[in-house]
Amino acid sequence: MTEPGTDGDKLPIKMLNDRILVEIDRGDGERKSTGGILIPATAQMGKRLAWARVVATGANVRNMEIGDRVLFNPEDRYEVEVRGDEYIILRERDIHAVASERLEEGSTGLYL
Repeated sequence: MTEPGTDGDKLPIKMLNDRILVEIDRGDGERKSTGGILIPATAQMGKRLAWARVVATGANVRNMEIGDRVLFNPEDRYEVEVRGDEYIILRERDIHAVASERLEEGSTGLYL
């Protein structure tokens, strides 16, 4: 996927400061527990962190790059729609963990 806001007659989008634009991982809604129990999409979950993929970063973001997967609290977010696609804007400090192949061997990616 190309970076949002870079094609056609639309204005390009540039993230500022420590802001990160992410695309949330959306499955079919249903999940399976480790024991094999099917959990429907309508099941109420407690406080649970979510994974998303970074699609754009501001100039002051130091610890992640486009394409990384990040773990964040879904309650600490701002939703935005760009050309019909939904994205989330986060601050770098709101990210709990980063998952990427470029991380050092043995690194957890955590920087709390």
